[in-house]
Amino acid sequence: MSQVHPPEGATAAQPDPIEGEVASHRWGFGAFLLAEAVLLLSAVFLAAILDPGPPGGVVPVSTVLIGTIVPTVLAAGVAVLCTVLRGNGPRLDLKLDFEPADLFTGLKLGLVGLMLTILAAYVWTKAVGEGNATSAINSLVGEGRMSVTSAIVIFLYIWLIGPVCEELIFRGLLWGAIQRQSWGRWAAFGLSTAIFAASHLEPTRTLLLVVIALPIGFARLLTGRLTASIVAHQVNNFLPALVTLLVALGIMSS
Repeated sequence: MSQVHPPEGATAAQPDPIEGEVASHRWGFGAFLLAEAVLLLSAVFLAAILDPGPPGGVVPVSTVLIGTIVPTVLAAGVAVLCTVLRGNGPRLDLKLDFEPADLFTGLKLGLVGLMLTILAAYVWTKAVGEGNATSAINSLVGEGRMSVTSAIVIFLYIWLIGPVCEELIFRGLLWGAIQRQSWGRWAAFGLSTAIFAASHLEPTRTLLLVVIALPIGFARLLTGRLTASIVAHQVNNFLPALVTLLVALGIMSS
């Protein structure tokens, strides 16, 4: 039987790489490092130009919102752009195909992760003290009140937007870069979990973040798709986001 060849000048569609095989994309660790560099440099730049507020006072709302959200969104945009310019696009390269089972898996592991997070945070707080167990965002929010609009924005970022961005970078771009080396999905799971925790640059919370990240990474490992880990991450972040919302509105103390 003769084979059908694409017309001259046309490019045959690239098949979706099977989990565990060498990916067909041309990006690797350099793409991940670029995304991380954009995140860090934009954070430093914004910290330099935004109003820090009076010494010892509450950080202005604009600083909290812009300085927290923009760097992560920019880095996620770089991750997607790398797959467009050097690969097959985010759907194939970052495993963004959605299956109904991903929702169930993500919800299940997200709830497991949420319970694990509550327990781990309690134990960690007792071990290192409440001040050292507080996240950077909660430290920025502090005791000051935000407007309702600003509080809702930071709530939606922590709950929904932030997890999407972080998953694109770590369980998407970094995971794909690791598997491109033929190290396998377990190596991708372990390394992406460790690097995810360390990249938050919160040394006193690194081990806690490793525990938090395990169920999220496991969702990616089980399904082979990023959508499941995004759902798990969002479920896991709901309670911290709610607490931040209540603190920002002055309903609850930090």
